[in-house]
Amino acid sequence: MSKIHLKLTVNGEEVETLAEPRELLIHVLRERLNLTGPHIGCETSHCGACTVDMDGKSVKSCTVFAAQANGATITTIEGLGTPDALHPLQKAFREHHGLQCGFCTPGMITRAYRLLQEIPNPTEEEVRFGMSGNLCRCTGYQNIVKSIQAAAAEMNAAKEAAE
Repeated sequence: MSKIHLKLTVNGEEVETLAEPRELLIHVLRERLNLTGPHIGCETSHCGACTVDMDGKSVKSCTVFAAQANGATITTIEGLGTPDALHPLQKAFREHHGLQCGFCTPGMITRAYRLLQEIPNPTEEEVRFGMSGNLCRCTGYQNIVKSIQAAAAEMNAAKEAAE
């Protein structure tokens, strides 16, 4: 089978790679671009472990063909912060115990990033609804909600201080 040429902007960098026509975006990210933050969980779009931000929308990369992403701008967990400069969501998940085993955490944080772009100051109900496509088997969600709301407060305070 012949490969297709892909051009993507991933975490702010323009990249080019080859992929099989029916290859999934999650496999291109992990195997070709060495971005192992998005995890392969259920491979049916139910768990959200593979969530990435693509062209301003949360997508489950296990159900997107790489060809569909050609020309797209993609942000993975690796593009949100660094170990020395955590994104407020990463910091809040650490400080408020929003993770346990950590398997779902990259998808949770990446989805929460988009949620806070859509609703900068979400209520608990809005967080729970907005995150409902991302599953966690460990936490019971309470600390995930607390983490997202804490990050929202920090981000809003920083925005107000900048204005």
